[in-house]
Amino acid sequence: QVQLVESGGGSVQAGGSLRLSCQASGYTFSDLCMGWFRQAPGKEREPVADIESSGTTKYADSVKGRFTITRDNAKNTLDLQMNSLKPEDTAMYYCAADPGSCCGGDWCFMDYWGKGIQVSISS
Repeated sequence: QVQLVESGGGSVQAGGSLRLSCQASGYTFSDLCMGWFRQAPGKEREPVADIESSGTTKYADSVKGRFTITRDNAKNTLDLQMNSLKPEDTAMYYCAADPGSCCGGDWCFMDYWGKGIQVSISS
């Protein structure tokens, strides 16, 4: 059973930056595909980015060039650096994990989820 705990959310003005972190436990971290997803009020949850154990990444078009996903397999941590934030980035952000490799050009259905953390961007 994988436990995921997010930290680092908050409120900033448009154009600002935030860094989210996720601490994982209960599984061999390097055997997990890790990702960030988000859900805005009244909208469906959507993928933001994922990362293979090797470091290969994938991003949603809406965040490419602004967000960077990284992982530290020694510390069992996943980060999301978010720059040039926009009001439309406002959402609950979730750390997620799935055993095995990430799904290539597709987004994996993740088996494990954190409780989420709020990110609010004001204009």
